[in-house]
Amino acid sequence: MKINQFLRNYEQGIRQFQGINLQSATLSESVLVAVDLQYAKLIGADFSRCFLTKSNFSHAQLNWADFTYSKLSEAVFNGADLTKANLTGAFMVRSHLIKTQLSAANLSHSNLRNGNLAEVNLCGASLYRVNLREAFIGNSNLNWSNFQEARLSKANMKQSSAYQANFTRSFMKEVNLSNSNLTEANLYGARLSRSNLQNANLQNANLREAILVGADLRGADLRGANLQNADLQMANLDGAIFDDTNLSQANLTGVNINHTSFVNSCLDNTILSETLSKMLNFELKKNYRVNMAINN
Repeated sequence: MKINQFLRNYEQGIRQFQGINLQSATLSESVLVAVDLQYAKLIGADFSRCFLTKSNFSHAQLNWADFTYSKLSEAVFNGADLTKANLTGAFMVRSHLIKTQLSAANLSHSNLRNGNLAEVNLCGASLYRVNLREAFIGNSNLNWSNFQEARLSKANMKQSSAYQANFTRSFMKEVNLSNSNLTEANLYGARLSRSNLQNANLQNANLREAILVGADLRGADLRGANLQNADLQMANLDGAIFDDTNLSQANLTGVNINHTSFVNSCLDNTILSETLSKMLNFELKKNYRVNMAINN
């Protein structure tokens, strides 16, 4: 179907365009509210600065499509292929992207607050300064993705894989990353207060200067991780593994270390309560490199 015919049909009140072929179509700045484009062929289409509120793109082919600065609140992209699509600055509050392919897509500065991204594929995607507060991103592929300075507070990212993902200086207060794979992830300076990292795999992760006040790290695996200057005050470390971990200058005041392992961990100038310091000195001095500054 030609673009002009498509737009005329829409103006006449038609909203059902399932399976339509509009590959490489230029539709920028169009108003297409509540349009149904399920299973449509839209590869390389230009939807930049469009009004697409409540539109349905489920299972559509949208590779390399351009949605920059489009209005997409409550839009549906379930099962769609948005590989290498550009969604920079898109407004997508309460949108649905269940099982959507977004590998190598650009979602920088987009707003996906309260969105449903269950089982989404964001492998290698750019999400610089994205807003995903209170969104559901569970069981998702986040490997090699860039969440630098992202807003992720209260997002549910449980059971996701974020191998070598970049969360540098991200806002992750009360985020749920339980049972997730964060191996070699970069969480430098991330704000993770009261986050749920229970049973997470954080082996060789960079948590330098991260804020983990009140975080739940029960059963987490942090072998080889870097937590230099990290703030773990009042964190629950019950059953966590800190073997070969760098905790130098970290703040461990008030933490729970029941059944916690610190084999060969570096605790140089680590800040500890007097009681915790005595516990560690008693249990670990034979096996650990400990040079602690006790905070009374």
